[in-house]
Amino acid sequence: MRVGVITFPGTLDDRDAARAVNRSGAQAVLLWHGDADLKKVDAVILPGGFSYGDYLRAGAISRFSPVMNSVIEAAGEGMPVLGICNGFQVLCESHLLPGALTRNSDLHFLCRDQEIEITNNMTPWTTTFSLKERIVIPLKNGEGSFQCDDKTLAQLEDEGRVVARYVGENPNGSRNLIAGISNERGNVVGLMPHPEHAIDPLTGPTAQGLGFFTSILNSMVK
Repeated sequence: MRVGVITFPGTLDDRDAARAVNRSGAQAVLLWHGDADLKKVDAVILPGGFSYGDYLRAGAISRFSPVMNSVIEAAGEGMPVLGICNGFQVLCESHLLPGALTRNSDLHFLCRDQEIEITNNMTPWTTTFSLKERIVIPLKNGEGSFQCDDKTLAQLEDEGRVVARYVGENPNGSRNLIAGISNERGNVVGLMPHPEHAIDPLTGPTAQGLGFFTSILNSMVK
C-alpha cells in the first residue's frame, strides 16, 4: 500500500509522518505541493508544520497548492485523507472538513504530551483502536482551538463525527474538547495532536500513535 505524504513550504513533520507510514508496513511516497500528480497513492497525509509561514491564516495559502486540487478530487471519490495539526487546518480551509482552527484560548503556543480518547473507531484511520480507548501522543500548536457554529457542532456530535477528544482540562479551548473530526463519509480525518511523534517509546511518550497508521493499512488491505 502506498501512502502519500505532502510537503508544503514550511512543513516540519513530513519525514516523521513518512517514517510512521513505513513503520506501519505501508510505503510512504513523498508528494510535493507544486505537483498535482498524486503518484497513484492509496491514501494521503497532510503533515504538521507552518505551511507558507501560516500567513493570512494557518493553511489558507496551502489550500490553493496544485496538489490540493488533486487531493480534494480524490477525497470526493473516497480516498482516505488524514490531516495532522497544520494538515487539519489545511483540510478546513479546503472545506473538506467543517469549522476552523483558531488561536489557542490562552494565546500561547503549547507543546506537551496529551491524553486523548478515541470516540470514533470506524474511520479508515482509527480502526485498530477500541472505542473510548485512551492514548497519549504529543500536542504542539498555536492555533489548535477547534471552533464551529452551534449547528455544525450538533451535526458533528449527532453523526458521530468527533473522532477524538482531549482528556482532562481543555488544552486550547476547542469546543467540546474536540481533538479530531471526520467528514460525513468518514474517509477524511483531521487530528490536532501528532501521532507520528508517538510510534516508538524511545523517541516519543508512547508508541500508541502508530495505531493511526496501521489502521489505514488494515482498512485498505481488507
